[in-house]
Amino acid sequence: MKVIAVYNIKGGVGKTATAVNLSYAATIDGNKVLLLDIDPQGASSFYFKTKPSMDGDANKILFGGRSIESAIRQTEFTGLDILPADSKYRKLDHFLYEMKKSDKWLSKLFSPVRKQYDYVFIDCPPSITSVSRNLFENADAMLVPVIPTILSIRTYEQLREFFKEEGFDKKKLFPFFSMYERRKNMHNESMDIFASNYPECIKIAIPYNSEIERMGEYLAPIVHKYPYAEASEMYMKLWKKLKKSL
Repeated sequence: MKVIAVYNIKGGVGKTATAVNLSYAATIDGNKVLLLDIDPQGASSFYFKTKPSMDGDANKILFGGRSIESAIRQTEFTGLDILPADSKYRKLDHFLYEMKKSDKWLSKLFSPVRKQYDYVFIDCPPSITSVSRNLFENADAMLVPVIPTILSIRTYEQLREFFKEEGFDKKKLFPFFSMYERRKNMHNESMDIFASNYPECIKIAIPYNSEIERMGEYLAPIVHKYPYAEASEMYMKLWKKLKKSL
């Protein structure tokens, strides 16, 4: 089982859209996939029409004492399950801070279902916290959406520097371009410079597309709803390149 965290220090970069569409894209290959939504906003859960399912007992599942199997829910898409968001995830960072040997928390969380899934995608909250540090240590890949603008690129540089300073494995970082607008010269120039500076970059650019924003209306991945749209094709290519890298 491979664990792929979709992460960025800042929000609004297409993180949730990536988690939703790639988790679906992975099932097209016949894989069994689990999507874990640990962003308290619960956008991934919303897109898959899934309400929090822990009956107010999130702390027993995520914080120990109960298997995650009881909280996993099937989506309407074959091969794709979800562990929905819960408001109690806001306490997760404090829990990990107080927990002994918290660096192994993520591995222990997935231990009961490790043989049931080929891939786990995690829709992560932004910022660097105890939760994100746990992901940096235990995930097999950190997939990082980068808008081709100066500030967004700077955020990736900060993340890369943090990995270096803290001794995390930089080989886990897989940046790619998100919300790309080909008519903007700045986007094109920034992409060329970024790709030359960071060879780990997956040279895929997900275009800015209003249909991605409308996923909240039709409540499905764009890869499913409009499989021949440019954005859908780019998500599929992103998945194939990531899978090959893993």
